[in-house]
Amino acid sequence: MIMARFVRWYGSGPLHLLVLVASFALTGYALVRLFAVRPLAVAIWFVGAAIVHDLILLPLYSLADLSAQAVLRHRATHIPQPPWINYLRVPAFLSGVLLLVWFPLILDLAIPYPDAARLSEGVYLGRWLAITAVLFGASALAFALELRRLRRAARADEKRPAPGHDTAP
Repeated sequence: MIMARFVRWYGSGPLHLLVLVASFALTGYALVRLFAVRPLAVAIWFVGAAIVHDLILLPLYSLADLSAQAVLRHRATHIPQPPWINYLRVPAFLSGVLLLVWFPLILDLAIPYPDAARLSEGVYLGRWLAITAVLFGASALAFALELRRLRRAARADEKRPAPGHDTAP
């Protein structure tokens, strides 16, 4: 009774609230520590990140998503289709995050930090491309398995007699 009222009031379970409060606490701790060292640089970084995301990245990946949906739209209507766009979005997102985090090393721009990672800078581009290929390959395999499962389920439904049309007298 109390749990149902809490879920109705909050919209999710207490574990969700606990994780949310913990993440805000961790974020607040990190901000306090960062602002104590370099407040102006952190403020500029946050404002710059918001502007770059909202004015450049959001329109770019929205356009890419809409283009992918328009180009890769499935024509088959007799077979149920899984939400295929997510099989494209997830590896693209993960690859983009890796590129965002490691772009100075991937693009050989780590001039101020030549030995920060203790590896030669030439290996990062190839490794990022390999990880991206593995991500898209795994996603394609998962999509193919889901398509196979749906097609088998559709064939099983076709073979099953309709309700009310039993063969027994």
